Formats: sequence, C-alpha cells, structure tokens
Amino acid sequence: MPAQKPLLRNAMTIDVEDYFQVSAFAPYIARSDWDARECRVERNIERILALLAERNTQATFFTLGWVAERYPQLVRAIVDGGHELASHGYGHERASDLSPQQFAQDVGRAKKLLEDIAGQPVLGYRAPSFSIGEGNLWAFDTLLEAGYRYSSSVYPIAHDHYGMPDSPRFAYPVREGLLEVPVTTLRMFNRNLPSSGGGYFRLLPYALSRWLIRQVNERDQQAAVFYFHPWEIDGGQPRIPGIDAKTRFRHYVNIARTHDRIAQLLQDFAWGRMDEIFLGRPAAHAEARCA
Repeated sequence: MPAQKPLLRNAMTIDVEDYFQVSAFAPYIARSDWDARECRVERNIERILALLAERNTQATFFTLGWVAERYPQLVRAIVDGGHELASHGYGHERASDLSPQQFAQDVGRAKKLLEDIAGQPVLGYRAPSFSIGEGNLWAFDTLLEAGYRYSSSVYPIAHDHYGMPDSPRFAYPVREGLLEVPVTTLRMFNRNLPSSGGGYFRLLPYALSRWLIRQVNERDQQAAVFYFHPWEIDGGQPRIPGIDAKTRFRHYVNIARTHDRIAQLLQDFAWGRMDEIFLGRPAAHAEARCA
C-alpha cells in the first residue's frame, strides 16, 4: 500500500490578554481600572497549557507585556511547555491609534520585557485587533528595526474594526527580513471568508469551521493560522454591565462551548508553532529548554 500522505501542520496561536482588555470594551472600562479588575488570565492559560499537553501540541502565545509583567511565572510556564513566546505589544493599544514613536516604544518595551523573563529571543508580533492596515504600513519598518522576524497582524477580510481585504492571504515578505503571516481566510464567492478562530469560530457550527480549515489545507495546500483568546474558554468571567448589544453578543456567544471545540480542533488537525512552520526553526524550543 502507498505510504500515507503526511498531514500539513497548521499554526495554533493564542493571544494572551484578559477579558477586560478586549478592544471592544475600551469605551466601558478605563485602562486605569485594569489593576482593580479580577484577573483570570493565569488560570485560563493553565487550562490551555494542560489541553495542549494532553494533545502533545506546541503553539505560539502572543503575550501582552502588561500580563507578563504581572505574571512572569505564566511566561515561564509557556516556555517550559515547549511553546513559542511572541509579542502582542505591551498595553493592548491598537497600532492604528499610536504614532510611529509611540508604536516603537510599545513594541520595543514588550519585546525586551518578554525576552528578559523568558531568557530567549522573541521573534513574532501580532498587533492588537489586527490593527496594521493601509493607513499605517510604516509599522512594518518599526517591527523590523525592533528585531522582529515575523508579524501576524493583518486580517485580509472586510470588518468594521479591522481588515485589509486586498492583502495577500498567505505568508509573504512584507520587508526584507520581515515576514507577514496573515490569519487564515478561504477565498469563495469573490471574497475572503474568515476561517481562523475568534468570534467566528464561536458563532459558526464547528463542522463548518473544520471544513473551512480543511479547504485551505487541501485546496490551497497552505498551512492555516488559527487564533483564540484565554477569555474565550472562560464561561465564568465577570459580565461587563452597560455594553451595547452587538458587543455583548460578539464577546459572549457560545463562550461555554469553546474549550471543547478547541479540544476537538486539536484532534482533527496537526498543529505547531509559528516560528517552526513559517521560519523553519524545528529545534528552537528544544534548544531553549537545554539552555
């Protein structure tokens, strides 16, 4: 019998932020109130790490500097589990809301903080709310200057909060020495359909999400980039009062089902770290643990 075709590995990514740091909550929760809020990110990351260990899967954790500064043991647990530590900026401020100088300070501060805690290089960056677009393409130059090797900051869809629908769907060199790895879409009906996690993964039937990823693997012969947040597996998180109906629906829809859906996703596909899949660093985590 012919040998079985090897499975294409997809990238599993987690944006490490707490429920009160979501961009859609910014009009309702002052940044100055963050330290007074009940933090739940640590326990949720512990659940995610346990789930990944059960499935013998490594992932990439795009981590806020704000979180790492308060929970350095969480950062060490991520690295000790063989996962890639990457940057989500320091304070979850959209790149599109920052001046070039402010953006440089944010991404530089986060990179140094994460590297100091983990004792290893941080190569990847994801902008909060995929906030690199046509109006701030200068951000790629800043990331290159700061020492990042890749970005995953563009979502090639049309959305009311973000998106650059005409940008490439798959990894491409956005600057010499810097790769942009967009989150995954499927091209259908002359438009890009979101196929990579977040609220769409919670809203759509699981079978449809699985089909979308499978189409990217089989039809496009490309690795998918999937993402979710720790708060998306936390049905017990405090409810934010006074938020508008659209924000409430987007944030809380099917949140109690996400953990089991992620578990099923880990079983249905092969997964790995961003740096291994897109930068060709197969032994990076092993070297870090030895060091």
